[in-house]
Amino acid sequence: MNRKVIIIGSGPAGLTAAVYAARANLKPLVFEGSQPGGQLTITTDVENYPGFPDGIMGPELMDLFRKQAQRFGAECHFKHVSKVDFNQRPYKVWVVDEEYSTDTVIIATGATARLLGLEAETRLMGRGVSACATCDGFFYKDKKVLIVGGGDSAMEEATFLTKFASEVWIVHRRDELRASKIMQQRAFDNPKIHFHWNSTILEIHGTVESGVSGVTLLDTTNNESREEACDGVFMAIGHIPNTSLFEDEMELDKKKYIVTENGSTATKHPGVFACGDVQDSYYRQAVTAAGTGCMAAIDAERFLEEEGHS
Repeated sequence: MNRKVIIIGSGPAGLTAAVYAARANLKPLVFEGSQPGGQLTITTDVENYPGFPDGIMGPELMDLFRKQAQRFGAECHFKHVSKVDFNQRPYKVWVVDEEYSTDTVIIATGATARLLGLEAETRLMGRGVSACATCDGFFYKDKKVLIVGGGDSAMEEATFLTKFASEVWIVHRRDELRASKIMQQRAFDNPKIHFHWNSTILEIHGTVESGVSGVTLLDTTNNESREEACDGVFMAIGHIPNTSLFEDEMELDKKKYIVTENGSTATKHPGVFACGDVQDSYYRQAVTAAGTGCMAAIDAERFLEEEGHS
């Protein structure tokens, strides 16, 4: 059976696209993938999504998105797309050996924050470990936090965190930053920002109940370790867009994000649209992802109308 719209991925982008596509009577089929609900499912408190003045838990917010899409007729499956073929239309999408054909595809597979690979990172994610300063900085008023990284995004996040935290310590494995000169200077000039040079984090200490209590730092010059107390650890070593599935099919930029036309979600393939963090390396917020999900559904609806499919 040929579908009008298949949405690959979930999160705010994919599920908002599903709401709009379903309301347009396009009966979208949503494959939510390996992390249904996207990155928000590992975020405990979401306080910056409009309409929730008291905040809401990330997984709960994604459940509400999903229910809203299903109410209008979206079909959601916790299945992982294993292969796509965008070479001829109708396009083909596979879930292992199940084959689906569709007139349009909306890609909303998101991105994954780079982590250090420590066991405590996943256990304490949202409990003192974070990969998003703009999402979680507010929770660290008058607290001491560490931020891992040495690029522009690390300096930007560190500067942002000084609005809340009493001390921000940048942990960097070398003795000089790779951030642009202006971003470096901004960090050096900020009295709240300090540096642990030539250092990496060996371990993060804490419990799910009480949060992060500190870290073990390793000196990369002499291999000596030392303990450092802190209330939070922020990862700012980049994001990896979840585009490995599309490497042979889509135009990707040098950071592997899907390239979309300016001011639109359209890609080089007619009828294939991309939204959310899979094509946005700059804003990376739930509300902007939802916005581009809306755009993708409207773009798909208009495309189908012009093609005479609607």
